[in-house]
Amino acid sequence: MGMREKFASFQAFAKRVLQLSAPYFQSEQKWRARGMFVAIVVLNLASVYMAVLFNQWYNLFYTALEGKDQLEFWNQIGRFTYLAFIAIVIAVYRFYLTQLLEMEWRRWMTGYYLRRWLGGDAFYRMELARYASAEGIKADNPDQRISEDVNQFTAQTVGLTMGVLNAGVTLASFVGILWSLSGAFSFELAGRSVTIPGFMVWMAILYCLVGSVLTHYIGRRQIRLNFEQQKREADFRHHMVRVREYSEAIALDRGQAVEQEHLGTRFASVLSNYLQLIKAQKSLIWFTSFFGQAAVIFPMIIAAPRYFSGGINLGGLMQINSAFSRVQDSLSWFVDNYSALAAWRATTDRLTGFDDAIAAAEASNPHLQIIEGEALAARQLDIQLPNGTPLLANTTLQVAAGDRVLLQGPSGSGKSTLFRTLAGIWPYAGGDVRRSRDSMFIPQHPYFPNGTLREALAYPEAAGRYPDAEMQAALSEALLPQLAGELDRVDAWSQKLSGGEKQRLAIARVLLKQPQWVFADEATSALDAQSEETVYGKLLAMVDKAGGGIVSIAHRASVAAFHDRRWELQASEAGAPARYTLKATAG
Repeated sequence: MGMREKFASFQAFAKRVLQLSAPYFQSEQKWRARGMFVAIVVLNLASVYMAVLFNQWYNLFYTALEGKDQLEFWNQIGRFTYLAFIAIVIAVYRFYLTQLLEMEWRRWMTGYYLRRWLGGDAFYRMELARYASAEGIKADNPDQRISEDVNQFTAQTVGLTMGVLNAGVTLASFVGILWSLSGAFSFELAGRSVTIPGFMVWMAILYCLVGSVLTHYIGRRQIRLNFEQQKREADFRHHMVRVREYSEAIALDRGQAVEQEHLGTRFASVLSNYLQLIKAQKSLIWFTSFFGQAAVIFPMIIAAPRYFSGGINLGGLMQINSAFSRVQDSLSWFVDNYSALAAWRATTDRLTGFDDAIAAAEASNPHLQIIEGEALAARQLDIQLPNGTPLLANTTLQVAAGDRVLLQGPSGSGKSTLFRTLAGIWPYAGGDVRRSRDSMFIPQHPYFPNGTLREALAYPEAAGRYPDAEMQAALSEALLPQLAGELDRVDAWSQKLSGGEKQRLAIARVLLKQPQWVFADEATSALDAQSEETVYGKLLAMVDKAGGGIVSIAHRASVAAFHDRRWELQASEAGAPARYTLKATAG
């Protein structure tokens, strides 16, 4: 990669950092954020100023020691005491405000990404995109990116920004001191006398420049390895979460050995990449350790001739050594922080990818329009699978109040996909859908948050919105009277209840909220015939009373008795614009 390409890559990276950082400092909390940032900068400047005072102190203190001046010795001890106290106060409040800024920034960014991820069904579309051709929407392990990457990005950005600022100010403060102390270096070249002023400064620059270049070439593999490490760690953790969520199914299938093998494979992948990262870090530490140790004696070697010739005293030698160390530390900031920079680059790339994926998900689905109406109607409905395969083309649907429609078709024909389109969450669809706002969809596998039963029943609304008597009545109507007295019980309901109980609890949720329209996707597939007849009777009575209707997906013939119309997805003939057509019949 040439210099032009490297500069373009650096510009692109800086733009990504600004893209992630700017929203917080332009948000509703901008004045608090900017105030803390300015305070931290001021404290960093104060810390550098204290370092300059300590550098002057070195000269006076060691000169007093060399001259055996006891009075001056104790004066300098006293001066050191108050200088150290001020430095401690600055260090404590610099740490406190830095941590506070990181925490506030993380709080804001986490809320910002949670709102974007969960808003507008972006989280759902990003999961679907794993099987789609739209690469821009894909982002692995969004939970890890929000919980860990945001935390690392804020901490690393603040830390590295303050570090480079501190290095720059330190360099500006001490380079003049070192220039004035180091004197000139003269030598003969081709019969002519050559003098280099500020020789120690040029030696420090040369020393650190060579070190920075070598550090980059030795440690650059760490950027890719850090990125891959975060991904593999997240994959390993995600699979363990899935084992916990599907523990019953795995136990029934006796799949423990298989899951242990899968987890072992993922963990081996984690360790394999980590070993490569350790080796890359080891190579870099070999160099940086040598570089740091050599820097201890390097200024002494350069300044020793002047000391032994009487050009400077011991205090001057120690001040030169201190100033050189400060200049060298500033110029070596890149060397000392290369591993942290590599980790920061990987975190920034992952978080930027997540940000891009959310933006792509937010921009998707521009063709499907959901319009509020009293009945259900759809026109010019086009539905595709995530891979782009047309499922339905130019389809028209009409359901009037009082209708009871059963949707049937072969497994995999897209019945649930049609329901998702009617709900307005399927991103690979176009056309117009008109339906009542007072509608509820019952999925085959309903979701219940961990917490109290009343929260699971009222979800996603606040549990306090519904009186206990109404909740208990809904549970009893859904054939769950045994739960009516446990509204305040806290549990993991998705794991605690059986398949049939979960479906009945989902129906109880509908009976509690009394919607006008109900869309049920295999909502009673886990119930026996008698229970199914009872709960469907409750649902039909509810929608009839509200002047609405019901649309169901079901394979079982027993469900057909509760419906007076039928939609059937049938395979299209060869050459048709879509794989299926929708045929409507009565009865």
